[in-house]
Amino acid sequence: MTFRPKRLLALFTIRTRLEAFAVIYALALGATQRGSVYLDQFPGWGGRLLFGACCCAVLMAGAKILDCLKLEAAARAAMAADEAD
Repeated sequence: MTFRPKRLLALFTIRTRLEAFAVIYALALGATQRGSVYLDQFPGWGGRLLFGACCCAVLMAGAKILDCLKLEAAARAAMAADEAD
């Protein structure tokens, strides 16, 4: 059995919006878990701010993932149009 890095990397490539939303959901679960730990460790405004920072990080990461999917789809469409000419 030979080592095939392309096949291994294909497992970690997000290709569809469904996969992107699954990754974002997993990030959100982890962030809210971490945020709840912050609420326990830092009672008051400090914990709430850290909880909010965790949630905002997921929103920014999710937006970046979805934006990159649109950008890659547009690049593939442009490449296909260039090859057709």
